Amino acid sequence: MYIYENEKPKIFTEEGQRDFLKVRDRAHKLLTEAGAFEMFAVLKDVGGDSWLQMAYVDRLVELGEIREITGDDIAGQNRVFVRA
Repeated sequence: MYIYENEKPKIFTEEGQRDFLKVRDRAHKLLTEAGAFEMFAVLKDVGGDSWLQMAYVDRLVELGEIREITGDDIAGQNRVFVRA
Protein backbone atom coordinates (compact mmCIF):
# COMPACT_ATOMS: atom_id res chain seq x y z
CA MET A 1 0.00 0.00 0.00
CA TYR A 2 1.26 3.48 -0.91
CA ILE A 3 2.09 5.66 2.08
CA TYR A 4 3.62 9.01 1.18
CA GLU A 5 5.49 9.41 4.48
CA ASN A 6 7.30 6.11 3.85
CA GLU A 7 8.43 7.21 0.38
CA LYS A 8 9.25 10.86 1.18
CA PRO A 9 12.84 10.31 2.47
CA LYS A 10 13.78 8.68 -0.85
CA ILE A 11 12.93 11.93 -2.68
CA PHE A 12 15.92 13.61 -1.01
CA THR A 13 18.56 11.20 -2.32
CA GLU A 14 20.69 12.33 -5.26
CA GLU A 15 18.77 10.10 -7.68
CA GLY A 16 15.48 11.06 -6.07
CA GLN A 17 16.17 14.75 -6.55
CA ARG A 18 17.04 14.24 -10.23
CA ASP A 19 13.80 12.37 -10.85
CA PHE A 20 11.76 14.79 -8.73
CA LEU A 21 13.00 17.70 -10.87
CA LYS A 22 12.10 15.78 -14.05
CA VAL A 23 8.58 15.30 -12.72
CA ARG A 24 8.35 18.94 -11.64
CA ASP A 25 9.48 20.20 -15.06
CA ARG A 26 7.05 17.89 -16.86
CA ALA A 27 4.20 18.91 -14.55
CA HIS A 28 4.80 22.59 -15.31
CA LYS A 29 4.96 21.83 -19.05
CA LEU A 30 1.68 19.89 -18.97
CA LEU A 31 -0.01 22.59 -16.90
CA THR A 32 1.07 25.22 -19.41
CA GLU A 33 -0.12 23.13 -22.36
CA ALA A 34 -3.37 21.72 -20.96
CA GLY A 35 -4.09 23.30 -17.59
CA ALA A 36 -4.20 19.90 -15.85
CA PHE A 37 -2.55 16.49 -15.92
CA GLU A 38 -3.11 12.90 -14.85
CA MET A 39 -0.58 11.19 -12.62
CA PHE A 40 0.13 8.67 -15.41
CA ALA A 41 1.04 11.42 -17.90
CA VAL A 42 3.46 13.28 -15.66
CA LEU A 43 5.37 10.11 -14.73
CA LYS A 44 5.75 8.59 -18.20
CA ASP A 45 9.46 9.42 -18.57
CA VAL A 46 10.53 8.52 -15.02
CA GLY A 47 11.49 4.96 -14.30
CA GLY A 48 11.77 3.07 -11.05
CA ASP A 49 9.47 2.37 -8.15
CA SER A 50 5.89 3.46 -8.85
CA TRP A 51 5.26 4.43 -5.22
CA LEU A 52 8.28 6.71 -5.25
CA GLN A 53 7.07 8.20 -8.54
CA MET A 54 3.73 9.03 -6.94
CA ALA A 55 5.58 10.55 -3.99
CA TYR A 56 7.23 13.05 -6.35
CA VAL A 57 3.80 14.34 -7.32
CA ASP A 58 2.58 14.35 -3.73
CA ARG A 59 5.65 16.39 -2.82
CA LEU A 60 4.60 19.00 -5.39
CA VAL A 61 1.21 19.09 -3.66
CA GLU A 62 2.92 19.42 -0.29
CA LEU A 63 5.00 22.33 -1.60
CA GLY A 64 1.85 24.06 -2.81
CA GLU A 65 2.78 24.02 -6.50
CA ILE A 66 -0.17 21.87 -7.58
CA ARG A 67 -3.41 20.60 -6.13
CA GLU A 68 -5.43 17.48 -6.73
CA ILE A 69 -8.95 17.79 -8.10
CA THR A 70 -9.97 14.11 -8.02
CA GLY A 71 -11.81 12.37 -5.22
CA ASP A 72 -10.69 9.53 -2.98
CA ASP A 73 -12.32 6.80 -5.07
CA ILE A 74 -9.93 6.96 -8.04
CA ALA A 75 -6.88 4.84 -8.83
CA GLY A 76 -3.53 6.51 -8.09
CA GLN A 77 -2.41 6.62 -11.71
CA ASN A 78 -5.64 8.40 -12.70
CA ARG A 79 -5.45 11.23 -10.15
CA VAL A 80 -5.76 14.68 -11.78
CA PHE A 81 -3.87 17.83 -10.78
CA VAL A 82 -4.00 21.55 -11.58
CA ARG A 83 -1.96 24.58 -10.51
CA ALA A 84 -2.45 25.48 -6.88
